[in-house]
Amino acid sequence: MPEVDLVFPRAFVEFADPADGDQVFRCDLTWLTSNYLCIFGQGCQGIYAGSPDTGCCTLGAHFADKDDERRVAAYVDELPDDLWQHRPATGRLRRRDWIETDEDGERKTRTVEVAGQSACIFHNRTDFHAGAGCALHALALQNGQHPLETKPDVCWQLPIRRTYRAVERQDGTSYSEVSIGEYDRRGWGPGGHDLDWYCSGNTEAHVGVEPVFVTNAPELVELMGQDAYDALAGHCETHLRSRSALAIHPADPR
Repeated sequence: MPEVDLVFPRAFVEFADPADGDQVFRCDLTWLTSNYLCIFGQGCQGIYAGSPDTGCCTLGAHFADKDDERRVAAYVDELPDDLWQHRPATGRLRRRDWIETDEDGERKTRTVEVAGQSACIFHNRTDFHAGAGCALHALALQNGQHPLETKPDVCWQLPIRRTYRAVERQDGTSYSEVSIGEYDRRGWGPGGHDLDWYCSGNTEAHVGVEPVFVTNAPELVELMGQDAYDALAGHCETHLRSRSALAIHPADPR
């Protein structure tokens, strides 16, 4: 099935952050009420044709900030060998064993090449006894935690995108706009257009039984706060009841 065009009609809602009067959320109802579902291991073709089993983990994960890195580092120290296929054989683990710096000086998880396929050092391959997937994700499940607690921010947020913008009103006042929407190909920068396959706008991945705002509720609460999420959920439910009059994601089944 084909991937839909990047530009199509979308419905948005704006509402004040219940926890911060100087902040306004602008949320993409078309995306948040879509049937998108991560299909890693269930039809995901990977962002590169040469690495179909590594999903979007091919390039490693950039850390959002120092706090993000410190949080992940604490869980890396807990990772046992039976959950981490490519644990460095260095004795006492150091951050430089699993962190590298890219060409722009940004810190990210290292990548490991196996049989010509490169992927994040935490990505277990299909020949691993525990199966393919993220070691940090597996650690969370083993500990009874949500994976957003153990994984780098960019990993658990994808394919939801949060951006910030300062908005000045005509009366001279201003507010901070927080956008919550689809992390489509453009979110990856210019290189996003060169990806061989991508999920968010692909009909093959719009197979969820429940909409994104339900299946990704924990991630949205973490990104917005509980009160803002509750307000968003109400707007999403209203949007679903009015689908005949508002924009529907073109990748959703008709």
